[in-house]
Amino acid sequence: MSFLTVLNLRKQQQGALVVNDVSFTLQPFHKIAIAGETGSGKSTLLKMIAGLVPVDEGTVLFEGQRVKGPHEVLLPGHPRIAYLSQHFELRNNYSVAEVLERVNLLEPEAAKEIYDICRITHLLQRRTDQLSGGEKQRIALARLLGTAPQLLLLDEPYSNLDMIHKNLLKTVIRDIGEEMNITCMLISHDPQDILSWADEVMLMKDGVIVQQGAPQQVYYQPLNTYAAGLLGKYNLLESATAKTLVAGPPPKGKLLLVRPEDLVLHTGNNDKTIKGKVNTVTFYGGYYELEVALPKDNITLKTMHTSAKPGDTVYISLKNADIWYI
Repeated sequence: MSFLTVLNLRKQQQGALVVNDVSFTLQPFHKIAIAGETGSGKSTLLKMIAGLVPVDEGTVLFEGQRVKGPHEVLLPGHPRIAYLSQHFELRNNYSVAEVLERVNLLEPEAAKEIYDICRITHLLQRRTDQLSGGEKQRIALARLLGTAPQLLLLDEPYSNLDMIHKNLLKTVIRDIGEEMNITCMLISHDPQDILSWADEVMLMKDGVIVQQGAPQQVYYQPLNTYAAGLLGKYNLLESATAKTLVAGPPPKGKLLLVRPEDLVLHTGNNDKTIKGKVNTVTFYGGYYELEVALPKDNITLKTMHTSAKPGDTVYISLKNADIWYI
């Protein structure tokens, strides 16, 4: 029996299918991240799993039992499934401790563990109107954990956070899974959030799962340009360029897909390189990104170090990576 089973879920809103025949299973402690363009059905799917939005067709089974919709229960939601919206609210003019105590179902020691994991112990005596956005986010998360959930659904938890609070929240979410043994699913628009955290990535478009698999597989072997673009920049190379970089002819009608980090920058030519002219050089802290004009293509590549400048002639080769055509 799966921990969570989603079977043929469908949901229509304002005449449009926002979730269309979605099915998947989730095992305990397996981390699934969902990505997709705005309006692809990600948030609605999580709310249906949590029992917060009625299901038009299909079934959600949690530990073998059907999750009831909001019209079937007095209080919408499932007691062991917690959903954190990106639009959460905290009551004003209350102390953090008061906000948390209102919903806490745990013994004092267990509650203290949650406060420590969420890095909010030092905030307990503050009023909620004295908190930063990142602090409020962690308190809203601690409030949910106080209900003792087994499944935690996080809807864009990192949106509107500065880098300091975002990195702190990432650590908190990691610790929730590892130290509290709570299974998590999350939605994010940032590929780095998804790829660095998930065991499995699910990509959605128009209410449908268009690709699903391990992060490395989905990143390096996307089924189409939509899937490729959701997880980062990519290059699609025409046949003439592909023939120079890859041994053997490309499949008929296919384009070579190459991520920017799989291209290598050279100052000299050899039989495995192709000549290009640098258009732009952008520094991103940990790497440089170059846009280079080739005879038949314009490409983007990443490199840790470079002295190249716009207008310079450079030579490009492909790393010894798996070749992927779409």
